[in-house]
Amino acid sequence: MSKQVEFFFDFGSPYSYLAYKELPRVAARTGATIVWRPMLLGGVFKATGNHSPAEIPAKSEWSNSDTARWAQRYDVPFRQNPFFPINTLALMRGAIGYQRKGEADFHRYVDAVFSAMWEQGKNLNDPNEIGKVLVGTGLDPREAMAMLDDPEVKGELKRVTEAAVARGIFGAPSFIVDGELFWGNDRLLFVEEMLAT
Repeated sequence: MSKQVEFFFDFGSPYSYLAYKELPRVAARTGATIVWRPMLLGGVFKATGNHSPAEIPAKSEWSNSDTARWAQRYDVPFRQNPFFPINTLALMRGAIGYQRKGEADFHRYVDAVFSAMWEQGKNLNDPNEIGKVLVGTGLDPREAMAMLDDPEVKGELKRVTEAAVARGIFGAPSFIVDGELFWGNDRLLFVEEMLAT
């Protein structure tokens, strides 16, 4: 039986985007299965007292060059989003909603949002811009808007976020393999080693 890696992410994290690009390659090399855990990073920060690197000027400036280095290493497109930081509540509710709808639509949605955020630099604070992104990938914006107000979707995002905090998660991306927590895109090396054993 193949091992599993739980992937906790938020679209507002550039390192989550980088991990999103690299983790499937790790899974392919190790035969592992990815369990997708969309969570609200703002909720995690609030619960744990953690803060976004964007709030610390020196760390924010350093992260700009660091993310570019990782994108080059992974050979993936990347650009800093000029509208960052972006409130991802609606985006993460959308991820939960599409995950409940089915795997195919979920992956189309996740790919489209990560691309719009960290490849195209779209203003995803703007609902109209989100709608255009969805239309461009063949998803129905009206269906997505209905998901955002669905009490079950809201409750599930809250539950997943609280469960992440209860398991020791304090930032994104985070990975759990065999009960062990790894935080940060740069820990994928250790994730891969654990998956390969």
